[in-house]
Amino acid sequence: MSEPTIETPDWEDADFLGGRLRLRQFRGGHRAGTDAVLLAAFVEATPNETLIDAGAGIGAAGLAVLSRAPGVKAILVERHPATAALARYNVTANGFDTNASVVEADIFDLAVCRSAALTGVADVVISNPPFFEPGTVRPSNDSRRAEAHVLDRGTHADWLLRIASFLKPNGRLVMIHRPDALPSLLSAATSRFGGMRILPVYPREGQAAIRILMSMRRGSKAPLSLLSPLPLHGENGFFTPKVESLHRGELGLCIP
Repeated sequence: MSEPTIETPDWEDADFLGGRLRLRQFRGGHRAGTDAVLLAAFVEATPNETLIDAGAGIGAAGLAVLSRAPGVKAILVERHPATAALARYNVTANGFDTNASVVEADIFDLAVCRSAALTGVADVVISNPPFFEPGTVRPSNDSRRAEAHVLDRGTHADWLLRIASFLKPNGRLVMIHRPDALPSLLSAATSRFGGMRILPVYPREGQAAIRILMSMRRGSKAPLSLLSPLPLHGENGFFTPKVESLHRGELGLCIP
């Protein structure tokens, strides 16, 4: 008699933040990595605040924030059912059932977001959104990777305005994005946010930025600040000691 065939699961478990978190994610498609680490490190949240991770994927960034600020209440918003299921698993597997939940919703679906009571509830909204607008790049043949990297509708500005609706008055919005999205993000944010802080992230000294981290406060009149850039790699090609510490969850990115 032949042995039964055992299908290999579509997911795998791996340590994140130096083992502070154990995350289940898909073997193919988009993988949680440095972008989620940087985004979470740029967030300052205090106990009893509510944080929404908009477009949360498997929950890497939101759960990374909770690993540093366990008194925070986190709502992970993810539209893809299978990905949302992994986010729920990761919430439970890492012991965050009492202060984290997953809402399956498309941020562009206003009716669903209202019924899920997302509007105006967050002290902090964080997001690592798809970096490309429709029609600007050829999407990946992998549907999960394409969904994570390319908006299927709307613009960078539309995304910012939708997730801004989740904030309370005086709430903070924190994003990571590509530098070429900065003009449209600034245009959308200027009339609604102030106290903006922008941290450029570049591969190594002397190279152009590949990411920007942005923090802003709803209703603030404070001026924009450009922070000292963060290089990821040293001359040896490896992560700098600071970035290694970020990946281990030992360090946050100080926001003056």
